[in-house]
Amino acid sequence: MILHPAVFVGIFLSIGLLFALQDWISARNWRYKISASLLVEAWVVQYFLWGAICWLTWLWLGPRIQQGRLSWILTCVLPLSIFVGVGEEMFWVLMFPTLPLGSSGWSYRRRLEFHLNAELMDNLVIFWSSFLLIRGVGYYQKYREKEQSSQQLEVQLVNAQLRALQMQLNPHFLFNTLNGISSLMHTDIAAADTMLEQLSCLLRITLERGEAQLIPLSDEMQFVEMYLELQNRRFSGRLHQKVSVEPELYDSLVPAMILQPIIENAFTHGLSRVDKDGLLVIEAHRMHNRIMLTVLNTGVGLSRVSSKGTACNGVGLANVKNRLELHYGNDQRFLMREVTPNRVLVTITFPLQFAVNSTSKLAGLGAR
Repeated sequence: MILHPAVFVGIFLSIGLLFALQDWISARNWRYKISASLLVEAWVVQYFLWGAICWLTWLWLGPRIQQGRLSWILTCVLPLSIFVGVGEEMFWVLMFPTLPLGSSGWSYRRRLEFHLNAELMDNLVIFWSSFLLIRGVGYYQKYREKEQSSQQLEVQLVNAQLRALQMQLNPHFLFNTLNGISSLMHTDIAAADTMLEQLSCLLRITLERGEAQLIPLSDEMQFVEMYLELQNRRFSGRLHQKVSVEPELYDSLVPAMILQPIIENAFTHGLSRVDKDGLLVIEAHRMHNRIMLTVLNTGVGLSRVSSKGTACNGVGLANVKNRLELHYGNDQRFLMREVTPNRVLVTITFPLQFAVNSTSKLAGLGAR
């Protein structure tokens, strides 16, 4: 915008008016009699000419100035600056034959020599200041282009990392579920068959999501509820489940499969070691401009799991932590703690976002 001709010439005209005001005040202080309109006209015309010259220089030579080497600057731009400085002064002297004051009877050549002696250096300063401005704009544009390119590369890298984590998570989930079905094949073939049907439904949902990274919480909870139904076949009669989500949060955006690895960890390291009265509580709450997801489960507790050498911070939880960091940077929190000797609570908090199209059943490609 600063290099638009109207703005460019307008800035120079403003400078001319300031110089005219300065000259007029000086003339009054020294009791010189000079027309204020003549001062304004002379300064405004001079800086209008310079505004037009500098903008035309940008228009015709801008890219060359921004990329020109020192040899080109010395051999081409330096002579051009002298030529332009003298040419502008020649035109200006021609327009104001009464200046300088008291020069009546002077020839055009004498007046030109007088003004060149007084103002040629100023003209060169104006020209080279404009040259540096154009050069600086070029450097700034290159910096912005490099910055935007760097940001695009960063986004592409993050998306690639997220896709890699998603690819890691799906086989992990599939392997653990198939392992559970395998164990049922020896005791309850009907239950194993039902689990296979439920697993195929879960896999279909996963495929429909494609590479979506952020999805509505309603879609995530649909997946969680189907996963819980699948697990109920294995742990029938051994646990109680409670799912609580604030209604306004169903359209909020969350990372895909952010809860399933945590719930799977709760079954693997906690609920699977409980013979009866197991408890699993999944909740979603709003905290001002943030969303908090919690998973509470009973079991043997973190201390006993650690003492047996079982890694409760395995692939699934590490995947969740990595994806949270990629999505939200430091503006997220993952906390796992033992609230009582036999109860473990996982809490996730991150910024609250809402889906633009709340009616869609499955989200498209998520944005970071």
